[in-house]
Amino acid sequence: MTISPPGSPIDIDRALGFAIPARSARGRIVRLGPALAQVLDAHAYPPAIEALLAEALVLAALVGSTLKDSDGQLTMQTRSESGVVQLLVCDYRGGELRGYVQYDADKLAEAPEQPTLFALFGKGYLAITFDLATTGERYQGIVPLDGDTLAAAAQSYFVQSEQIPSMVRVGMARGADGALVAGGLFLQHLPEGEDGRERLHTRLDHPEWEHVATLGQTMGADELADPALPLETLVWRLFNEEDDVRVLASTPLARGCRCTAAHIASVLAKFPVEERREMADENGLIHVDCAFCSIKFPVAAEDVPV
Repeated sequence: MTISPPGSPIDIDRALGFAIPARSARGRIVRLGPALAQVLDAHAYPPAIEALLAEALVLAALVGSTLKDSDGQLTMQTRSESGVVQLLVCDYRGGELRGYVQYDADKLAEAPEQPTLFALFGKGYLAITFDLATTGERYQGIVPLDGDTLAAAAQSYFVQSEQIPSMVRVGMARGADGALVAGGLFLQHLPEGEDGRERLHTRLDHPEWEHVATLGQTMGADELADPALPLETLVWRLFNEEDDVRVLASTPLARGCRCTAAHIASVLAKFPVEERREMADENGLIHVDCAFCSIKFPVAAEDVPV
């Protein structure tokens, strides 16, 4: 396998796909830096919540970048009945990521400095939704938030809901400037080609999958989060003994919130005129906050299209 590192010595905010045909496997590897910082800096989250959202955004990039529908969207959402985190939402569309977390600050103050997944969510659930723009179809699966990490829950989703043997690893670290860098690896076993065959025929103990999963487990968190290591180099480290590893086109990743004054106005236009008037302040302005980017949009009620 021949690997050519990217031109820049810093490899960040990128997703790279690859396939190992002889092992009936495919994978994705991502690393987030400045794009991640833009999402996190909009909210000033405490460290535990910051790390949680960083992990979720890596997962969204790993899974979302597998969509063949370029206008399709992947949404990940958690729900909790009694935990610190009341709601976590992030999504991926066309290389753009966004996300936010609602949490109880008082409960977080009572939790350990590095809380477990159970401490953060209590009895919680993870929903993964695929919206395909070209066909208008929507697929959703829901799994309990069991295990130690969100990555473990996402892995359970593919094994249980999709019946596809999968492995997910996420690692993160802080640079000398304190900025968080996060990376992830996503491997899947797809018998009979890239699209796989009927899922009932997949086997978690398939020898080809066991080999790939064993190699994937050797990938260190420090490697995933090291921007000085090109993503192609990480693929080479894992699978350099394979006869054929096909590195696919990479996808640049960026923070992308789709809120604009025009979009907000189009949403407000769905409300009756009387309700819009009740929303407006004494100056006739309706103030809408975007939960994703924390930007406030003042919209004149009279400017909302009828």
